Amino acid sequence: MAQGKTLVLSVDRDDDIGFKAQVSSPCVGRAACLKAATSLALADPEDSDINAIFQAVKIFDELIVKGEDAEVAVIAGNHLHMIEGDRKITTTLSEVVKETGVTQCILVTDGAEDEFVVPIIQSKISISSIRRVIVNQMPNLEGTYYIFKKLLDDPKISRVVLVPLGLAMLLYATAFLLGYPDTATIIVVGVIGIYLLVKGFGIDEIFHNILDALRASLSRGRFSFVTYTTTILLAIVGFVNGLITMMKFYSSEEGLGILIYLMTFIYGAIEWLIFAGIVVSIGILIDVYLNEREQLGKVIVFPFFVIALGLILYGASVFLISVNGVPEFPLTQSEANGYIMYATGAGLLSAIIGVIAQYFVNKKLAEERRQAIIEVI
Repeated sequence: MAQGKTLVLSVDRDDDIGFKAQVSSPCVGRAACLKAATSLALADPEDSDINAIFQAVKIFDELIVKGEDAEVAVIAGNHLHMIEGDRKITTTLSEVVKETGVTQCILVTDGAEDEFVVPIIQSKISISSIRRVIVNQMPNLEGTYYIFKKLLDDPKISRVVLVPLGLAMLLYATAFLLGYPDTATIIVVGVIGIYLLVKGFGIDEIFHNILDALRASLSRGRFSFVTYTTTILLAIVGFVNGLITMMKFYSSEEGLGILIYLMTFIYGAIEWLIFAGIVVSIGILIDVYLNEREQLGKVIVFPFFVIALGLILYGASVFLISVNGVPEFPLTQSEANGYIMYATGAGLLSAIIGVIAQYFVNKKLAEERRQAIIEVI
């Protein structure tokens, strides 16, 4: 039984061949792969991806000598944004598989990021073998120092490690010079804590995705570019108003719990955030209706769910603040009881209306598709 055509694949997940050697991927064919490896070797002779590419070419040569039908390729991701890089690898691999007509893959890696790369490759083509290329190093103090030095010279690493440490030290020195040594320690610990939370929850990736959505909507002339921009401004206003409201009650003499401070923030910000959610939902609806009408059923519920969630949060915040007797709160407990009942009821009604609207839109789209098929036949 014929084995089919084999692809010998080297994956450069952090795109060293593009970032360091200015070589665009994919590199398909023996000559293109050797050119990529040589260019990377001249740019950075110590990069482990060089050995992986040469190993891929060596395996390709061995398969050809045995008379097997094979192809060799190098694909790369993104040096600074791993999520975008993985998406690029997926798209590029699909193109390579379609272009070369391969049916199975021999994956050659340097062993550093197999857990990320292997599932991506397997989603597009079956992996018949994995070859890990490990470069032997001298395990001495000098070698360890040199490895750290190379890591810190890499912009991808230095931005993650050096920038927050440098900012924390600068804030500490500034607070110390202003005569607040105790506050300086609190500021440094707070900044590092915020940074770790941002990285841990992937908030930085969310901002990258927002910027990418803005860039894509602007380049395609989409109406959502205007609504995205407006939403960002409204969200900023909402957060500022929420912080102002929270600080107003924080400055009171009685100490409040963290939950109540969170509720006061929501109470001050939620109206602006609801408005922001409605604006971005309208932009998405308009773009989908004009460009991808078949997806309208998936997004029609967005504004209804935004309103529902906002109303429920608003009612809960008003109720909890009034029940805990927060000073200077404008609503009494009896008024708050009515607010949470009406807000929760209105929120649930909005969600139900959204589901009903989605049902009728999906039904209408299905009927249009059926009618189009009948006309073609």
